[in-house]
Amino acid sequence: MNHPEHPEPLAELFPRERTVIAPGAVHVPDWLGPGRQAELLAACRAWARPPAGLRTVRTPGGGEMSARQVCLGLHWYPYGYARTAVDGDGAPVKPMPAWLAELGREAVAAAYGTPPEPAVEYDIALINFYGGDSRMGMHRDAEEKSPAPVVSLSLGDTCVFRFGNTASRGRPYRDVELRSGDLFVFGGPSRSAYHGVPKILPGTGPRALGLTGRLNITLRVGGLG
Repeated sequence: MNHPEHPEPLAELFPRERTVIAPGAVHVPDWLGPGRQAELLAACRAWARPPAGLRTVRTPGGGEMSARQVCLGLHWYPYGYARTAVDGDGAPVKPMPAWLAELGREAVAAAYGTPPEPAVEYDIALINFYGGDSRMGMHRDAEEKSPAPVVSLSLGDTCVFRFGNTASRGRPYRDVELRSGDLFVFGGPSRSAYHGVPKILPGTGPRALGLTGRLNITLRVGGLG
């Protein structure tokens, strides 16, 4: 329980621990400390500026995603990748920084206990900004050719992250609370699992971070040549 005038989570009776949510899917709470969270937030704010900055994603059916997005390395659009912001301002996508790619490898090592193979290089980042009423429907990350694990980093407000199965968008699934600084990695038999964000919990992010809403940084290996 949080005090209404103090949104930061209070010390818990039992510290949150690394948890295997499904085979190949691992939640590592508080992986990013306050300093690294602040550094990553500052970088996200720079990446969100034009050109090829934060945009609203429109689906082929004419709908709009409530979470806004900016990409690095390659530009994701429904449902493929391009080297320019084809559904935005058309500018070349910003490059994937080497330090962020290395952070992806460190994340896999933290989740699985062993680093990925040397040839695994994280070359795509999707950064989604969620307002208090934003959602993300159940979907699979299926446009990549590489089977390397997906790395998800959370900043700001807590969300309910729904991690499902590989067969359908329905049950069975498991809801996981992802807070600022949390790491979630899914690969192996869970690489193609459906997942989504049914709820954001506004006002739950660390006050010192200075972020209203939630940022999710998803790192992927494209294997697209």
